[in-house]
Amino acid sequence: MAEKFHTELSELRKEAVEMAHFGRSMLRDAVDALIRQDEELAVSVVERKEEIHKMEVRLEERCYQLIALNQPMAKDMRIIACTLKVITASLRIGRYGKVIANIVRDLSDNPHIAHLMSLPHMAELVIDMVDDAIEAYDTDNLRLIESFSSRDDTIDALRHSIFRQGITYMMEDPRTISRCTHYIMVARYLERCADHACKIAENVQYMETGERVEIH
Repeated sequence: MAEKFHTELSELRKEAVEMAHFGRSMLRDAVDALIRQDEELAVSVVERKEEIHKMEVRLEERCYQLIALNQPMAKDMRIIACTLKVITASLRIGRYGKVIANIVRDLSDNPHIAHLMSLPHMAELVIDMVDDAIEAYDTDNLRLIESFSSRDDTIDALRHSIFRQGITYMMEDPRTISRCTHYIMVARYLERCADHACKIAENVQYMETGERVEIH
């Protein structure tokens, strides 16, 4: 029974990693669609929302079944608890990708203002954090998430910078209000994705050490 349980637990983690990469791909493609003003790619991101929701339901159910049937303790229970958090964070990252993709159509008619400000750079940093959080969960490598607090501070600073830039452009030219408002919102969505990467990192730390930490 123990061997069967650990085999199923290993398979569950692999599928959770696949879901995390799926959510990450939605965010990555949404950002690319925004940068390139690619409406077709944006539509493909939106269409993936049903698939990631199905993944969430299926994997959560498997987590609950493993708990109910095996009553895991200690590290095994922490793995399942962390996996549930990874599932939730992955869904939300994918959903933010969908929301960004929905904005692309509104921004496809005219050239971007100031090359999207710092949004492309911010997006790269956020996606790097998501990648490292997923890999840390997959490989139990805590070194990948050691710098998350300072990295999250950088993301916060970029969001505030984009907000200030957007307000400046709107004050100088009211015709930019709609476009800059979208930029400010995208920066907010990216910040939230970084926060979800931090939540994964916090739970990986707990999974591995049994100690709870909060990434500020």
